[in-house]
Amino acid sequence: MANIRCVKGMVGLVSGGASGLGRATVERLVQSGASAVILDLPSSDGQALATSLGDRCAFAPADVTSEADVQSAVSLARERFGKLDLAVNCAGIAVAVKTYNFKKDLPHSLEDFQRVINVNIAGTFNVIRLAVGEMGKNEPDADGHRGCIINTASVAAFDGQVGQAAYSASKGGIVGMTLPIARDLAPVGIRVITIAPGLFSTPLLAGLPEKVRSFLARQVPFPSRLGDPAEFAHLVTSLAENPMINGEVIRLDGAIRMQP
Repeated sequence: MANIRCVKGMVGLVSGGASGLGRATVERLVQSGASAVILDLPSSDGQALATSLGDRCAFAPADVTSEADVQSAVSLARERFGKLDLAVNCAGIAVAVKTYNFKKDLPHSLEDFQRVINVNIAGTFNVIRLAVGEMGKNEPDADGHRGCIINTASVAAFDGQVGQAAYSASKGGIVGMTLPIARDLAPVGIRVITIAPGLFSTPLLAGLPEKVRSFLARQVPFPSRLGDPAEFAHLVTSLAENPMINGEVIRLDGAIRMQP
């Protein structure tokens, strides 16, 4: 009999958990009988969300690029819920700037490029490296399984558009570190998987005019609409439960291939 795991009873840490894909993931974990720690900025809605979801949810105000902040969030998971089984990285930022603006004779800001790389790649790695230290203390199951890391990249890692040099590079970095980290952690029984979402209805897209949103939705072959964050959360729980999926990047995109 395959050793299928169950989300019920798991303890998950979700970065960027106060909005968008992260929020949907936190809500699904709690609804599925798991406990969740929301790791998000102090200025986020994390505390209000945690309160609304009840005893099996806690908020850790944190910046993913801070070692001390993330360590506190990991410690909170242990103190409140006794362990950590799952870490989901949804925190990320984006800028849309061309490499060089020839009309204004202006290069892409190096500071902006570095900030996106720092939050998206270094921030994701910071959460991984500290979360797995806690997961390594778990009693392994019959498969030797101790925990699971799920990262968020983007189809921009593969089909980056005009103005996406920084964002695509950062998401490509997450794709590129998935397999080596899975290999690093295999002897301890911790899996590492990355989801590369296409166009999802998140706060990032909510700011766009309706005309632009419906244009984007029509670019998706099928289903021809924006993804629902609940669909991302559904995949997270499926991956957490299926022990054979490891070291893989999964596109969740309705078959879209982004145009330049």
